[in-house]
Amino acid sequence: MDKLPFPNSIIISPKCHFTTLCFVNVRVSNGSLKKKKPKLLHCINLLSSTSISSIHHLIRGRSVNKRLTGASFVVSKMDGIEGTITMSDARMGNMIFESILEEGVFRFDCSADDRNAAFPSISFVDPKVRETPLLSIHKVPSYIPTFECVMGKQIVNIELPSGTSFYGTGEVSGQLERTGKRILTWNTDAWGYGPGTTSLYQSHPWVLAVLPSGETLGALADTTHRCEVDLRQESSIRFISRQSYPVITFGPFPSPVDVLVSLSHAIGTVFMPPKWSLGYHQCRWSYVPDARVREIARTFREKKIPCDVIWMDIDYMNCFRCFTFDKERFPDPKSLVEELHQSGFKAIWMLDPGIKNEKGYFAYDSGSEADVWVQTADGRPYIGDVWPGPCVFPDFTQSKARSWWANLVKDFISNGVDGIWNDMNEPAVFKTVTKTMPESNIHRGDPEFGGCQNHSYYHNVYGMLMARSTYEGMKLANGNKRPFVLTRAGFVGSQRYAATWTGDNLSTWEHLQMSIPMVLQLGLSGQPLTGPDIGGFAGNATPRMFGRWMGVGSLFPFCRAHSEADTNDHEPWSFGEECEEVCRLALERRYRLLSHIYTLFYLAHTRGTPVSAPIFFADPKDPELRKLENSFLLGPILIYASTQRDEELDTAHHKLPRGIWLSFDFDDSHPDLPALYLLGGSIIPVGPLYQHVGQANPSDDLTLLIALDENGKAEGLLFEDDGDGYEYSRGGYLLTTYVAELQSSVVTVQVAKTEGNWRRPKRRLHVRILLGKGAMLDAWGSDGEIIQLAMPSETDVSNLVSESEEKYRNRLESAKRIPDVETISGHKGVELSRTPVVLKSGDWELKVVPWIGGRILSMDHIPSGAQWLHSRVEINGYEEYSNHEYRSAGCTEEYSVTERGLEQEGESESLRLEGDIGGGLVMERYISLPKDNSKVFRIDSGIVARGVGAGSGGFSRLVCLRVHPMFTLLHPTESYVSFTSINGSKHELWPESGEQVFEGDLRPKGEWMLVDRCLGLGLVNRFNIDQVHKCTVHWGTGTVNLELWSEERPVSKESPLKLSHERDLEQEGESESLRLEGDRGGGLVMERYISLPKDNSKVFCIDSGIVARGVGAGSGGFSRLVCLRVHPMFTLLHPTESYVSFTSINGSKHELWPESGEQVFEGDLRPKGEWMLVDRCIGLGLVNRFNIDQVHKCTVHWGTGTVNLELWSEERPVSKESPLKLSHEYEVQKIV
Repeated sequence: MDKLPFPNSIIISPKCHFTTLCFVNVRVSNGSLKKKKPKLLHCINLLSSTSISSIHHLIRGRSVNKRLTGASFVVSKMDGIEGTITMSDARMGNMIFESILEEGVFRFDCSADDRNAAFPSISFVDPKVRETPLLSIHKVPSYIPTFECVMGKQIVNIELPSGTSFYGTGEVSGQLERTGKRILTWNTDAWGYGPGTTSLYQSHPWVLAVLPSGETLGALADTTHRCEVDLRQESSIRFISRQSYPVITFGPFPSPVDVLVSLSHAIGTVFMPPKWSLGYHQCRWSYVPDARVREIARTFREKKIPCDVIWMDIDYMNCFRCFTFDKERFPDPKSLVEELHQSGFKAIWMLDPGIKNEKGYFAYDSGSEADVWVQTADGRPYIGDVWPGPCVFPDFTQSKARSWWANLVKDFISNGVDGIWNDMNEPAVFKTVTKTMPESNIHRGDPEFGGCQNHSYYHNVYGMLMARSTYEGMKLANGNKRPFVLTRAGFVGSQRYAATWTGDNLSTWEHLQMSIPMVLQLGLSGQPLTGPDIGGFAGNATPRMFGRWMGVGSLFPFCRAHSEADTNDHEPWSFGEECEEVCRLALERRYRLLSHIYTLFYLAHTRGTPVSAPIFFADPKDPELRKLENSFLLGPILIYASTQRDEELDTAHHKLPRGIWLSFDFDDSHPDLPALYLLGGSIIPVGPLYQHVGQANPSDDLTLLIALDENGKAEGLLFEDDGDGYEYSRGGYLLTTYVAELQSSVVTVQVAKTEGNWRRPKRRLHVRILLGKGAMLDAWGSDGEIIQLAMPSETDVSNLVSESEEKYRNRLESAKRIPDVETISGHKGVELSRTPVVLKSGDWELKVVPWIGGRILSMDHIPSGAQWLHSRVEINGYEEYSNHEYRSAGCTEEYSVTERGLEQEGESESLRLEGDIGGGLVMERYISLPKDNSKVFRIDSGIVARGVGAGSGGFSRLVCLRVHPMFTLLHPTESYVSFTSINGSKHELWPESGEQVFEGDLRPKGEWMLVDRCLGLGLVNRFNIDQVHKCTVHWGTGTVNLELWSEERPVSKESPLKLSHERDLEQEGESESLRLEGDRGGGLVMERYISLPKDNSKVFCIDSGIVARGVGAGSGGFSRLVCLRVHPMFTLLHPTESYVSFTSINGSKHELWPESGEQVFEGDLRPKGEWMLVDRCIGLGLVNRFNIDQVHKCTVHWGTGTVNLELWSEERPVSKESPLKLSHEYEVQKIV
């Protein structure tokens, strides 16, 4: 008891046959604990038989001294007492805890009153479990939260040992290990999200904490309200949400698997998926009409690429009305599905929650009659715009609404629907700043959910309850089939009803890399059936990217490729024959391993164990494994993927956990496929190759891959049943435990145990013992019988391993590698296979394709690893046009290389190109990476006359040189364009600003910058302003074009058009900046951008504004009257020697001293763009410069040792097009 970990403590110590509770004051000072002289405030003597639960109830019942308000209580670890208890009462009440569910699980509430005020649990599979204490459990928790309630918010902190690693937090982007991150649980339609996006489509206020010892603790903030999960402080968890809510802790248990199993006992396990749903899924927005669906299905079978499911996106509907079919594009959906079934395909169809607000539409009419719509605050059905236009929304919190929806689903299934896709169910709403419905909307929820509440309470569970309704509707349609539902939005517990995916990702390498940690985080949060849109949803994948993504995606729990409308085709055969072959090999791997994956899902469904897991699960004590993001476990299989663009299988570094890990493949190793390892001591089942799950037969040959451990033993499971239906729950299954053991140089393989009533099929059993480096020892026998293999001598084993290594190297060397981007299938299947010209010097590497428009394909900044261009060989990237039309002459012509300048490696490189654009004109381009400045590259372009005849007076047609680079936005919501115009006005353009044109004095003053705040980088484009007639900014889907336009005129040999420009990258730490914004109500936001510019180290700048984000049309698009007022208060170090000096617009000079009091300067009396606060004693003046056109008046107010120098804008309403702005800067000058 030398140190007490928390202020004010309960000490429970066994003494003879009594236990004494002593309250001891401890003072906290500067983060350290200082013990005051112990003062016994209150003692309770208890018989030693009194349980911890009894002590708990004494505290809850406030049997202790009621003067102990604001106290924290600690149970110190002593003889006979386990753990450390901290009970915080930061709101004048005593924090309470109790054991629930099972040993090691505790519920904490801020006080007894808060416990009673907490809403029911929607995350728990049985809400009553959370409310029922286990009085028989005597253990006390090891780590206890502290509680604080401030302004209606409940703040909960859990302090853990230094070196703790954090995971979980549900559907989140970015890094696997979450320390340093902050998440806001608010389901959001987050198209184009980046690694720093704080709110995605699902909410899981859950943290998995792996302690330095490898023991693991889970913490759940059981609230449906918006919740902040703050992990920015090392080894500390903080939850912040609207009070009151309980925090549930699980453990610490010996391993992370134990925590996930315990969590599943609370929130339920994943539904048992039908086996076909674990095959490959092909999706597109959209496959229309039905003939296109048939074509896709036919192509899969012709090319022998395994696939089980084809998806129908929203365009199958009649004008986006749910439960309808477009009679022209899908005239007979039932026949279509029957054809798909004959080919072994299932069909999944989309349903959104928005029901078109249209009388005569059966879904709207029946829902209105049943009174199932979400209501506005005044009790009317809420109407919001989604795909069909004005829509109403089912209130899934009501049982009658769920029943109404389930019956619509039941009828819908009769069209041959095999599965249902619930999209847009955050719920997403168009034409709103929040992207969802108002939080004031009313849900008339069932009592067990919390009753009638506003939308802020039910928002995060709306999608889960919709998925539940859909799931129940599918069971109504056919109780002998397992439903398959995919939901975009979800909450803790959604896995009981639906699979999910990681939302609208981008076709970028960054999103490929993020897909592994995103899938793992969802699995670590209780949702194992998940995967990304393979290849990326938004944008165009490149061949290598798609192949790599398929390689790793084929081994995710849920395997689906999906792509957005208006992107290139994203089927496995859409990227050339090399990529097609890699996709075929990847999917064949999945189908060989499908029995293993299906077994993992049976275990996840019945036991709560993970399907996929981070590599550190193999050794939680090893800190070096905790941040690895390019690998994961699929049961005992370790998968190492190459997710870096230039890293292939044979060049990737593989960090393996401790123990025996033996590599294997299916004679399919390829530089673009992941490496596979099997943990020593494991057996996994492998099936034959087939094109869809329906081809499998229980009597097919079964293969067992066996990796013996250091003791020569191995064990594994195989689950088998009908693959669908619920007979397995009534004993209609076979769960086989296979074992292998090496004794006296003989390996014996046999069945050790079976469960279930299924009879073992008569089939051959192929046993393969892994020897290392891919070498295997084979034997055949009958399943259910003992099979023995004689192990060869060490010399023979060594020879087998050497032979296997040689074969492996030969396969990699002979494999057809997927081209980076240089090989693309044209629209008619014509291959365009050439090698780009690579320019590399200093900080930059550029790839140029002369044969199509001389375009620049990639623009890689080597120090940062950033790739800035969005491109394919035949489109986008850096292009140049010769006129106003999109892709006018100059964009697609074949250019010739007229000069290649190559000096010593790493110094200067250059390339000169030209292309004939007709009419005697040639477009020239000179790209240089200069030796004298390694940070920049330059492009000098021109349209020159080579053959303009005298008949035209020596002049050409009208032409305009237009530089058209398309840049990739790695983080669309965190990217903007910044520049200062010739007239001095400052601009900051964000993606929502659409297309803008800047001419005359509004043109950038010789440079503009594309900034990515997440990367801390800005791509600067400098140009000769005399050559640039106008500049345009166009934001696209994850892209932006920054165009430079010359004037439009004829050219002659003597008067070419020229545009010279260069690009540079400013890195964080050169210029520093901070952007802030605050909600000011009424749809208005106050913004502030503070910058310390690189080009002038003596000043700092502040750009402030009041902008409209949500001003409705009802106000004509304008806000209330507002005035932006900058109010700095300056300290006067020497008040009697300080004054303010400036010259007015009218030329009058002013010198204001403290005795002058308050003064206001308007009109021509305003300072002429600057004023100065002078301190004569130190000889310095603080100059404040500003844009006088933005300043309506200035005021000076002298206080006691202070002065305010205020800038006031005009007072007026603002709209999205006319914000209020005030830009100013400060600089210190010496005063003589």
